[in-house]
Amino acid sequence: MSQSNFRRETLAVHAGWRADPSTGSVAVPIHQTTSYQFRDADHAAALFSLQEMGNIYTRIMNPTTDVLEKRVAALEGGVAALAVASGQAASAYAVQNLARAGDNIVSSTALYGGTWNLFANTLREQGIEVRFVDPADPEAFARATDDRTRAYYAETLPNPKLEVFPIAPVAAIGRKLGIPLIMDNTAAPLLCRPLEHGAAIVVYSATKYLGGHGTSIGGVIVDGGNFDWEQFPERQPALNTPDASYHGAVWTQAVKPLGPVAYIIRARVILLRDLGAALSPFNAFQIIQGIETAHLRMERHCANAQKVADFLAARKGVSRVIHPSQQTGTARDRADQYLSGGYGGLVGFELDGGVDAGRRFINALKLFYHVANIGDARSLAIHPASTTHSQLSPQEQESTGVSPGYVRLSIGIEHIEDILADLDAALTAAGA
Repeated sequence: MSQSNFRRETLAVHAGWRADPSTGSVAVPIHQTTSYQFRDADHAAALFSLQEMGNIYTRIMNPTTDVLEKRVAALEGGVAALAVASGQAASAYAVQNLARAGDNIVSSTALYGGTWNLFANTLREQGIEVRFVDPADPEAFARATDDRTRAYYAETLPNPKLEVFPIAPVAAIGRKLGIPLIMDNTAAPLLCRPLEHGAAIVVYSATKYLGGHGTSIGGVIVDGGNFDWEQFPERQPALNTPDASYHGAVWTQAVKPLGPVAYIIRARVILLRDLGAALSPFNAFQIIQGIETAHLRMERHCANAQKVADFLAARKGVSRVIHPSQQTGTARDRADQYLSGGYGGLVGFELDGGVDAGRRFINALKLFYHVANIGDARSLAIHPASTTHSQLSPQEQESTGVSPGYVRLSIGIEHIEDILADLDAALTAAGA
């Protein structure tokens, strides 16, 4: 039976691997090595010239990491993937692979704070302008586009705003102009496949729900193989003009025998080679273990988060609950259109008592961990305005969905009654 016929739950366990051909090992081995023996001088030359694909150095590729890449690509319905050291590296590389100094991208304002800071400051210092627009109006992306726009960027289920992005209309706008849509699907694995709605590239912080155990940082970029880069040579010069760092290779031509993988090959042999945000083979192994149960965990995350949202909505002293199930109108319609199997594991809320009440709530939690991560099997809580989004101005925080009293919960897979009991006690301590 071909793996291409498998459903996502089966792909999460089997994609990209069957057994080690030399030992018969069913578990993916950890190839904790820096280098690989070449068969002879001709073999080495063929690898370095991309005439043959294979292992050269673990900064560029590794057999353990290769399984992770194949598995995530299969889950997303893409043609290939690149694993990197973190989700931040994945976001940066996804953009830098297309945009150069003097270019720009258009991004949704609904972003994780670390991504906003990367876009608004670090990339700007590198000469790449990021233009932020409100995703409530898909046409805002078209209005912000000019001749130097190389990509659109958004999060499927934005953390912490939690209003699902309009993937299909923005992707359609971009395709007419030769602009790919890059979707960060970190908060919605197995709930949404952005490539099926027109996105060209998907990025993940694999640290979160894909891994699920809170032990290993990593990121993944998935190439959908569904964007015709050659059709727009002036719009996409990074892939259609000679690359001086690789003997003048034109990527859309140089890798054509390998399939529609020009984007992801360039990211590997240029950005990963030169900037070096390589994923540890051990972390790749750990994330593979997490992916095997991701479909089961996502079911529990979603079910528990829904019950938490309902509990908070009925609680006096809670002024607002931020969760797709509490939304109405277009926001709710988009959640129902793009998410399948649940609304994700994140819940936000605001207390009547504002910042002080939020602080008392955080300090009174016993079961929940007060940490900056999301997507753990454990339940987590944080106050974004003073932590994950603290580098943003008040106006920027508001754009991303963060208010001074906002508390973000990442609901784990514990028994729901224990989760609700801890929330009840902390809310009482906060005066709610």
